Amino acid sequence: MRIYILDKSSHMAHVRGMKKATFQNPIFHNEDKAREALEAVRWPDGPVCPHCGNSHEDKIAKLEGKSGRPGLYWCHECKGQFTVTVGTVFERSKVPLTKWWMAAHMLNSGKNGVSAHEIHRTIGVTYKTAWFMMHRLREAMIEANPGPMGGPGSKVQADESYYGNTSKRAKHYRKGHRHKNKIVALVEPKGRVRAFHVDKANADSVRELLVTNVHRTSELHTDESKLYTLVGKEFAAHKTVEHGWNQRGYYVGKDGQTTNNVENFFGVFKRGIKGSYVFCSEQHLHRYLAEFAFRYNNRSGLGVSDGERTAIALKRVSRVSA
Repeated sequence: MRIYILDKSSHMAHVRGMKKATFQNPIFHNEDKAREALEAVRWPDGPVCPHCGNSHEDKIAKLEGKSGRPGLYWCHECKGQFTVTVGTVFERSKVPLTKWWMAAHMLNSGKNGVSAHEIHRTIGVTYKTAWFMMHRLREAMIEANPGPMGGPGSKVQADESYYGNTSKRAKHYRKGHRHKNKIVALVEPKGRVRAFHVDKANADSVRELLVTNVHRTSELHTDESKLYTLVGKEFAAHKTVEHGWNQRGYYVGKDGQTTNNVENFFGVFKRGIKGSYVFCSEQHLHRYLAEFAFRYNNRSGLGVSDGERTAIALKRVSRVSA
């Protein structure tokens, strides 16, 4: 058996080589290929008119020749022209589709995200444009019509966390959780996550999130916080983990209950914000939560590749306004 040992520099060179090979894909360099890829993502069963919803192949014609620009279609139902970008954030954007594809791929190819500064340097747009692109892509990552989590025989973990106001050297630093942003997350151990920015993390706000997002037949797993004491009675079962103070408690309860998955999500989120974004304002916190939740819900552990994750995000751009 051969054992290969790579030093850090060799490993980084290998990673850079993989990234270089990925970005050699024509969709990152050729506008026609980028448009065709977007058509395949948005119209897997053929063109759909964004004006009237017509998708009948006999009532839609592709306009070709000198009179029609690439990717232009004609709808015989409403007598209108359209392309794959109509009704999306790309419609009025002056940024080429190749750069949108590259930015979306960079945002979806790592757990910790990517800063707008790195996007602006890599794809050759201004920082202001890169910032705008990132927020439009994050909007596309927000789940539009989510169904209930859990169900009969399923488990859902719930926990709260606090973000912001951590630097004691900051001018407006205030001690205590009440001066931080409150986040509540719900996680299916082997499935999805939903994260919410709330004004107050109290029993009422936590109950509202749980009863509107989690099926009542689910088994609820939380820590020993009193926020979940009453609402836990509304579910099939409520099991707690006694974490205790100063790490003297337990991470797994006697019946196997745990909150490790939801705490892992918080860990990835906070490392990403601190390492990639450095700062996140309260105004945009819900968008960053949506970004990290989207990558978690479409992670490699569930069989979703970086390319598939990018395609899923771009498929949703029709819901995002410019």
